[in-house]
Amino acid sequence: MKPLKLCFVFLGAATLVWPQAVALVQVAAKPVAKTVELPAEILPFLSVSLHAKISSYVDRVLVDRGSMVKEGDLVAELSAPELKARIAEAESKVEAGEADRLQAEAELAASQATFERLKEAAKTPGAVAGNELIQAEKQVEAAQALVRSRREASHAAEAALQNEKELAAYLRITAPFDGVVSDRLVHPGALVGPGSDTVLLVIQQVSHLRVVVPVPEEDVGGIAVSADVPFRVPAYPERTYSGTIARMAHALDQKTRTMAVELDVYNRDGSLAPGMYPSVKWPVRRAHPALMVPPTAIVTTTERTFVIRNHDGRAEWVDVKKGVTENGLTEVMGGIQAGDWVVRRATDEMREGAPLK
Repeated sequence: MKPLKLCFVFLGAATLVWPQAVALVQVAAKPVAKTVELPAEILPFLSVSLHAKISSYVDRVLVDRGSMVKEGDLVAELSAPELKARIAEAESKVEAGEADRLQAEAELAASQATFERLKEAAKTPGAVAGNELIQAEKQVEAAQALVRSRREASHAAEAALQNEKELAAYLRITAPFDGVVSDRLVHPGALVGPGSDTVLLVIQQVSHLRVVVPVPEEDVGGIAVSADVPFRVPAYPERTYSGTIARMAHALDQKTRTMAVELDVYNRDGSLAPGMYPSVKWPVRRAHPALMVPPTAIVTTTERTFVIRNHDGRAEWVDVKKGVTENGLTEVMGGIQAGDWVVRRATDEMREGAPLK
């Protein structure tokens, strides 16, 4: 019996890649709402520095720092002797103008009477020369022009007097709104006026305040106007105040990359004051739902940040950017959509295009 010969033919090497068993998780779209701590500043709702409109001396200051004032209250009186002299001069000009007007009107009445008599007499032929009648008519016209001129001069004198009296009204400084005197910078005898640029008093409205919050650029999209926002101040750490989002700048500060947003706060008990620096619990909301995945699904290397998506049974690397983290999930932004399946525990060892089970 002949021995059996076995012949082996080498056909080459074949590499078999078995599908890798992994756990997948679906990308979820969820609304993002969280609270961040932001610093802020309290400002008065209204604030004004009172100046003297005309050159004058401070006669009396009726308030001091901390004084509560009502709109229209007299807070300071000024004196201007030169203005009093100008008012007296203007009054004399008004009286003189009125006398001139009355005289011109009397002359007009006399001229009109003369003209009427001559006109009546002229009806009798030869009683009055035609030239006399024409002269009388011209005198009436001249008297009428003089009356108009004197009336205009009288009105101008009255307007000048009224202007001086209106300037005199500025010698009485009144409060433009309800508030508190936060600063007093002059005393009786001081020379003030538009040329000196001296501030008399500073009045601020403290019953109604502005809380200015610098909101970071990434949180600007979720600002909800009319929403209530809580805050605390260091002076009363046990108390929580609340303000309503009322206004926003609609422009970012180029240095801080923040947008100024104002809260309206009514300081009913007077415990808040302008200049305080509160800590605001700012609500962060997104206008659209965020795409959320477990943090383990995100791979970060020195070159890129990505998730591994299941694309027709194969691994696909998708570049993403990380956002906020909430309830154990991390927001991702990139080329993925809600409902995509990604590897729950992804690593960069899982090569792109590898089969997944």
